[in-house]
Amino acid sequence: MSRLEALYRRFPTLLMARRNLTRTTARTTLAVLGIVIGVVAIASLGVFGSVLQTAAVGNLGDIGNQVVVGPNSEEGVTSLSERDVREIREASGDASVVPVKQSRGTVEYGGESTVTSVYGIENPGAAFNASSGRIPEPLRGGALVGAALADDLDVRAGNSITVDNRTYRVRAVLTEQGGFSPLNVGGGVVVPTEQVNATGFQQVVVQTETGTEANATARAIRASVNDREERVTITEFSQITEQISSFFDTLSLFLIGIGSISLVVAGVSILNVMLMSTIERREEIGVLRAVGYQRLDVVKILLTEASLLGFLGGIVGVGLSVVAGVAIAQVALGDPTAALSPEAAVYYLAGFFFGVVTSAVSGLYPAWKAARERPVDALRS
Repeated sequence: MSRLEALYRRFPTLLMARRNLTRTTARTTLAVLGIVIGVVAIASLGVFGSVLQTAAVGNLGDIGNQVVVGPNSEEGVTSLSERDVREIREASGDASVVPVKQSRGTVEYGGESTVTSVYGIENPGAAFNASSGRIPEPLRGGALVGAALADDLDVRAGNSITVDNRTYRVRAVLTEQGGFSPLNVGGGVVVPTEQVNATGFQQVVVQTETGTEANATARAIRASVNDREERVTITEFSQITEQISSFFDTLSLFLIGIGSISLVVAGVSILNVMLMSTIERREEIGVLRAVGYQRLDVVKILLTEASLLGFLGGIVGVGLSVVAGVAIAQVALGDPTAALSPEAAVYYLAGFFFGVVTSAVSGLYPAWKAARERPVDALRS
C-alpha cells in the first residue's frame, strides 16, 4: 500500500474531496489559477517592498551607527575647540572619534589645478580605506587624495601634489565611498590637521558598533559638552534609518493590500466553483445524508475541497513568487539571494497563508448551504 493510499484510508474526507475536484478539471484549474495570481501578487509585492528597503538602507551605509557633533551656530559657536573634542572623546568611551578641520584650497598636479575641500584629520584610518598606497596613522606628513579628485587629476599614490602652494607626497588614494556619509572626501584632499587654515574643528564624527550605542553616545555627549552651554549640535543618523525602514514597512503593507485584491477576486471564483459543485451534487449529498453522514461531515468534505484549492494555488504561487523575487532582487540589488532572506520568506508565507484562508472562507457558505438541506429534498431534486 502506497503512502498516498494509506493517507486516503486514514482521511476518507480528503479522498472524496480530491475525487470531487478532479471531476471538473477545467473549473478547478481556473479556481487554482485565481489563487496563484493572488498569492504571487501578495508575495511579490511584499518582496519588492523589502528589496527596496534593503537597497535604500544599504545606500546609507553605516550612518545608523554614526553621531555627528558640530558647533551650535545659533549660540554663536563657530567651531569646536580642543577642549570640546577632549570632552567628546571622554563621553564616547570606546567609540571611534574623528575630529575634522575643513577649508577650501587649490590643488595642483601635472599642470592642472582645481579648487576643492581640504580636510585636516589626524586619524583618517578610522574613517577611510585606501584603494592604493597606505594610510599612515596618525597622519603627520603627506596627503590623502579622494577617489574622484584622483581620477580628475590622474593622481596616483607616490605622486607629489601642491595644496595652497605647499607640496605633499600622496600617501594613498582613498576608496570611493558608496552611499551616504557625513564625511565624504571623494573630491577633496586630506592633509595633517595643523596644516589646514581653519580655526578649530568644524565637526567630529563618532562611529559606534550599533545604532543603540550611537544613541547612548549622543546622550552622553549632550550631557557632557552641553552641560552649561548649548555649544554643540548633535545629529543621530540612526533616526533617519529608522524612519526610512518604517516608511518601507508601510509601503510593503500598502503593496500587500493591493495584491490582496487579487485574492478577493480569487475567493469569489472559488465561491462560485463551490456553489456550482453543490448544486450539481445535490443528489449525491442527499444520498450521503441518507446513509448516515451528518451535517458536519458534509461541511468537512466541502471545506476540504476549498482548502485543497487554496493549498495547491498557494504552493504554485509561492514557487512563482520566489522566481519573481529573485528577478526583482537581481535587478534592484544585483544580489538574487536577497529574495531568499528571512524578511522575504515572511511575505512568501503570508501569501500562502492568505491563499489557503481565502479559499477556506470562500467555501464556508456553500458548505453551510449544502449541509442544511434536508436529505429528502435533495433526493427529490
